Amino acid sequence: MPPAAAEPLTPERILETTEEVLRRFGPAKATVVDVARALGVSHGSVYRHFPSKAALREAVTERWLTKSVVVLEEIASAPSGTAPSKLESWLEALFEAKRRKAGADPELFATYTVLLAENSGVVDRHLSELIDQLARIIGDGVAAGSLSAPDVPAAARAVFDATGRFHDPQYAADWLSPTIATEFEAVTALVIRGLRA
Repeated sequence: MPPAAAEPLTPERILETTEEVLRRFGPAKATVVDVARALGVSHGSVYRHFPSKAALREAVTERWLTKSVVVLEEIASAPSGTAPSKLESWLEALFEAKRRKAGADPELFATYTVLLAENSGVVDRHLSELIDQLARIIGDGVAAGSLSAPDVPAAARAVFDATGRFHDPQYAADWLSPTIATEFEAVTALVIRGLRA
């Protein structure tokens, strides 16, 4: 019987394998050759999909950030629910996603913290997308009369900045505190109260 055909080499498969290689070797030591070896292909095959090590690392970073955006987008674009409740759910989902990533796989989270610093363009686009989602929620609240914000984009940015301790990776150590959930609830309640019409 002939051997089973090898799984096709796709960008997604390369990114998944790169994540495993980063977890194993860390961002300083992981190479494209390591990724190719783990895939059982030549490094040239990887370069056909990603023209450089930097492009591969950028794509891995973008993939990681995009996973949390999907759930947040569902909350932001939900047709039902009041803006204050959507805002609270959105902030909670962002915090939980970050906490889960940091707690479930601390080595990989630390690796991504390094990659985030390298890929400021990817990070800037990600942050813009998150702030745009907040602006839509706040804008819907203003239109419905449940929230008040004379400058919706500025209010969205202010909410994002005010809650930074609960989503910025530099505060990941704080997320282990036994009082962090209470602190998150207090800040979220204050922010939403401040926006209520």
